[in-house]
Amino acid sequence: MRYGEKAIKKAKLEFWDNPSPEKDYTIDIAYPEFTCLCPRSGYPDFATIKVTYIPDKKVVELKSLKLYLNSFRNKYISHEAATNEIFDVLKKNLKPRHLEVTGDFNVRGNVKTVIKVTT
Repeated sequence: MRYGEKAIKKAKLEFWDNPSPEKDYTIDIAYPEFTCLCPRSGYPDFATIKVTYIPDKKVVELKSLKLYLNSFRNKYISHEAATNEIFDVLKKNLKPRHLEVTGDFNVRGNVKTVIKVTT
């Protein structure tokens, strides 16, 4: 197993204290290299995952988020399930004032899918 695969396998999302919890400010994160596997065909699906949130007491550490998102690359999961799972994990751990997760999936089979989950 290569070092990147080891890092992904043992990765855990980390959450840090918000340095300015008294303010409402927006954090926008884009991860354009998201991949997962179609649960029916096994073909790879590619997407940009966008996370937008207004933090309360916690913020997500970016490297841990990258490794968490990389953990989907060998997972058989639908676009809808992947986007909702990412949303649920972030909502549970961040408890943000606002959260939106968008899965903007590349065209496959002449079909374009965008999944948006929001509080």
